[in-house]
Order: sequence, then structure tokens, then C-alpha cells
Amino acid sequence: MKGTSTISKKNNDNAIVPVIIGLSVTIPVVVGLLFLLPDSMKLEIGIINTRSLPFVHAVINGSTAVLLVLGLWLIKKKKVALHRFAMVTAFGLSALFLVSYVFARLSNTEVHFGGEGAIRYLYYFILITHILLSIPVLPLAMFAIYRGWTGDIVKHKKIVRYTFPVWLYVAITGVLVYIFMAPYY
Repeated sequence: MKGTSTISKKNNDNAIVPVIIGLSVTIPVVVGLLFLLPDSMKLEIGIINTRSLPFVHAVINGSTAVLLVLGLWLIKKKKVALHRFAMVTAFGLSALFLVSYVFARLSNTEVHFGGEGAIRYLYYFILITHILLSIPVLPLAMFAIYRGWTGDIVKHKKIVRYTFPVWLYVAITGVLVYIFMAPYY
């Protein structure tokens, strides 16, 4: 019976791992290409006000951060089902953020930070680290959720050691980027 379980787990890995890797490469490349999109190619949405999307993104990022901390607390209290719900919801919010962010990039002209002096350096430090760390969050989170969902707790714990702080940093700095940019929207 043990051999069947190992074979089944291996077959799942053979199917899921390439999907996770493919998404982890494709999504950042597509998002990166959006930065090259000229304003003349932006979508005309009509009556929908997409200018409020940065605020929505901050709320999503803030909610994700809260869910991540809640998920950590829940697992420390051995509330596995609630932990799983919190983490899957955090991932769902992150996915919703990504879709909304892509929509915002396609429909809004770019807004630039107008701060000067030390605040400008602080903003760009936060923005650059936020962007750079958001790239590995996707595969880290997907692998962490996959390993937890399949009951491979040893691998789950190993990857979460890195996933949690990076994902939390990205979620919190997403809110900070909005706060810095709010006067310019």
C-alpha cells in the first residue's frame, strides 16, 4: 500500500510541478511586458472608473497580510482546517490582486511618484524590493499550498520557512506603495 501512495504522489508531482513552474515563469514575464505597453494601446473601458483600483489593490494586499498572520497563528494553535482556509483565501486574494493589477495596467495611464528628497529614496527602495520579491512569491506560495494540501508536511514546512516572510513583506509593501502613491492618483 505504501508503494502505491508514493507512486500516486510522484504522478501528482509530475503533473502539478510543471504547471507551477510554467505559471511562475509566464506570469512575471507577461506582467513585465505590460510595463512596455504604450498609453496609446491602453484599453478604453468607458463608464467604469478604474482609477480607484490602486485603493482596491491596497485593501487586497492588506487583507492578504492579515490572513497570512492569522494563518500562522491558527497553525500554531493546531487549527489546521482554519489555517488551510486562511492560506487558500490569502492565495485567492493574491490571485485577485494579480488579475486586477493586470486590468489596471491595461486600462490606466501610468502615474509617477512625485516625492522628493529622502522620501523618494525610501519609496523606490520599497517599490523595487516589493517588485523583486513579488516574483518568487508566486512559486513559493503555490508550492507551499500544494505541499500542504497533499499532506507532505515536511516539504510544506521547509518551503513555508521562506514563503511566509517574503509573501508577508510583499503584501505589506504593496500597501505602503499605495500610501506613498495616493497623493498622485
